[in-house]
Amino acid sequence: MHPREGWTEGGIRRRPEPEENAISRRQLLGAGAGLAAGALLAGCGGSGSSGGGAAPTGAGGVPLPRPNHPVKWPIFSDNKPIAAGLKPETGATLQIYNWVAYINEAVIKNFCKKYNCKYTLTTFNTLSEAMAKLGSGQFNFDIFFPEIDVLGQLVEAKMIRPLNHSYIPNMVNTWPDYHSPFYDVDAQYTMPYSIYTTGMAWRKDKVNLTPSWSMPWQASNYKGKVALLDDDREGISLALLRRGITDLNTTSTAQIQRAGKDLQQLSALTNVRIDNNDYTDVPTGKTWIHQAWSGDMASAYEYLPKGTSVDVIGYWFPTDHRGPVNNDLIVNLKSGSNPVLSHLFINYLLDTNNAIENYSYYGYMSPLNGVTPQRLISEKLLPPQLSSTVVLPSYFRQGLYELQLPPAANAQWESTWNTFSKGL
Repeated sequence: MHPREGWTEGGIRRRPEPEENAISRRQLLGAGAGLAAGALLAGCGGSGSSGGGAAPTGAGGVPLPRPNHPVKWPIFSDNKPIAAGLKPETGATLQIYNWVAYINEAVIKNFCKKYNCKYTLTTFNTLSEAMAKLGSGQFNFDIFFPEIDVLGQLVEAKMIRPLNHSYIPNMVNTWPDYHSPFYDVDAQYTMPYSIYTTGMAWRKDKVNLTPSWSMPWQASNYKGKVALLDDDREGISLALLRRGITDLNTTSTAQIQRAGKDLQQLSALTNVRIDNNDYTDVPTGKTWIHQAWSGDMASAYEYLPKGTSVDVIGYWFPTDHRGPVNNDLIVNLKSGSNPVLSHLFINYLLDTNNAIENYSYYGYMSPLNGVTPQRLISEKLLPPQLSSTVVLPSYFRQGLYELQLPPAANAQWESTWNTFSKGL
């Protein structure tokens, strides 16, 4: 599941729009507030090439990228990059398709002022919803923000346009790892949007435990105050990590079933809850220990009761960086009518100042060289006490990706999680 999965325009997991806040994140800190996938693939054969031997495959034989099995996707004769040197489209309306509350509209407006265009921002709550809408062929979005899991499907269905890097000079601002990532060798189709870790959040004033992957199982004295993310991959991965298993894409039935039994033990010990309200429940004290996403916890201080110091919130990711990491992508949809503006918009988001402005709203950082803990803290966008939520390049290199599984293994993960979570 994505950190924005299940967010709605009016639901609990919707982050308030900037105009709904009395003060901005920057002002708050400055004031001292320390206080369809299968349908898309019908008839498609996997045509990506992988290094280091054959990569595992998904539906339709499409290769599943892995750090040790990088994939270079094909460029099809009827879906080539646009020519270099073209002028931006005039009188255009850029059509953007993104997760709910996952971009700062001020950044989009500034782009449109620069390039004299208009825009529409359409949002989705789940990736399956987004893929179904794109697969219907009834929409002509220009820009889309997918996950790595669906990249192969989008490429094979020729739904995304290969990139012409001459329009994206700000690519140089990205971490070197993203110049040719394992899931898209040579960055032919994608640029990075945001990156995040999954770790443990806790109330330091309530819990006297050393943070670790075992932390929830050690919390028998905190019954009713422990929560996991409502996500099969994150929950089972936590149980695997507790036992020292770092293959978070395991297809071993024994390992998956053992993880399920460990989760059931956790439930008996702590009456564990499952939800995705890490960013509100930890600061308000409803939960004292919560598996959490870094981007959520970066803004958790905004939900602290008045007069409560940010010092009470902790976020842990292991110092050896051997924990879950993931990132989102920006792609140029073939159905869009503004391919030049689409390239320029991607380039605009890869400008460091624009990325910082974007972060100021949604809390998830872009993997750019200039987006550092020091800058986020100096611009009063992040309390120094929560600097552990910042993702560094070494996390990408040593972190553990939860990636798309072969169908049979995916079914095993889902059934194991469902057995555990039923009734919680």
